[in-house]
Amino acid sequence: MAVASNHNSELVARRWAKALMDLAQEDGGISKEEILSNLNDIAQTIEGSKELSDLVNNPSVSVEEKQIVICKLFQNRVMPVVYNFLFSLNLKKRLNIIGEIAQEFRKELEEMKNIVRVDVTSAIELNDERKNDIRNRIADKLQKDVIVNWGVDSDIIGGLVLNINETIVDNSIRHRLENLSKNIIK
Repeated sequence: MAVASNHNSELVARRWAKALMDLAQEDGGISKEEILSNLNDIAQTIEGSKELSDLVNNPSVSVEEKQIVICKLFQNRVMPVVYNFLFSLNLKKRLNIIGEIAQEFRKELEEMKNIVRVDVTSAIELNDERKNDIRNRIADKLQKDVIVNWGVDSDIIGGLVLNINETIVDNSIRHRLENLSKNIIK
């Protein structure tokens, strides 16, 4: 049940992020990067304060009471478009997903800028030259700018495991050995 709830929360966050991006695109003078920065700041402020987090997540606290707190904390600290967005989130009782909305907005912005995030796992720590070579090859294949999150897992023995938008490309020796073992058993 928690997985379904998490998935619903992600879908709702994606819709809100898309709506905010559409609003930002209507006015070319609005910095989408600044919007993202504001969203991250709000999410970190809420998550960093137990009292504020409890207030936002408490259904018995009225929309009006939450709005007073939001006004005091964020009205002069964030862009007007973000403040108005917060006001709408509060009216719809969605303040509790501001962190997820920030993540989804980042994804929207990266997609607009033709950027993709890739997790690359290797068996050993790679030197900078090798990392640049791998990053460039991935960028050439995908025809996108690539942001790489590097990881090390000695269990893969050798090769690389790539995670590109939840698609796994497993070119590790461990994976090849597992496949070989399955084929021999057949």
